[in-house]
Amino acid sequence: MQFLLVYIREAHPADGWSVQVNPRLRYVEHPTSSVERFQVANSCVNDLEIAMPCLIDDLDDSTMTAYNALPDRLYLVGRDGRIAFKGARGPFGFRPGPLEAAIEEELARLGGVQP
Repeated sequence: MQFLLVYIREAHPADGWSVQVNPRLRYVEHPTSSVERFQVANSCVNDLEIAMPCLIDDLDDSTMTAYNALPDRLYLVGRDGRIAFKGARGPFGFRPGPLEAAIEEELARLGGVQP
């Protein structure tokens, strides 16, 4: 099993997602190039000390759109590529119990593999 973070479009004060920490963490500007998005994503990942691998969505937000992932969401993608779990919108919709159950169900579906 592998956990990945997919960095999608940034939530900004202009979008109504203003929180007090945004200016301090430099999450204010909308990136206009892939290089800028990479810099913002890198800054976010480093500031939050995220240790898992991070993928970065393109400027057209194709991943965010395909997965209806704004502002953030937890997904479990099965080995066969199907969505095995789609959590509620985060961060308030993050519930470890249902995700854990979905992981166990997916592992069992793969032939009784234990977590």
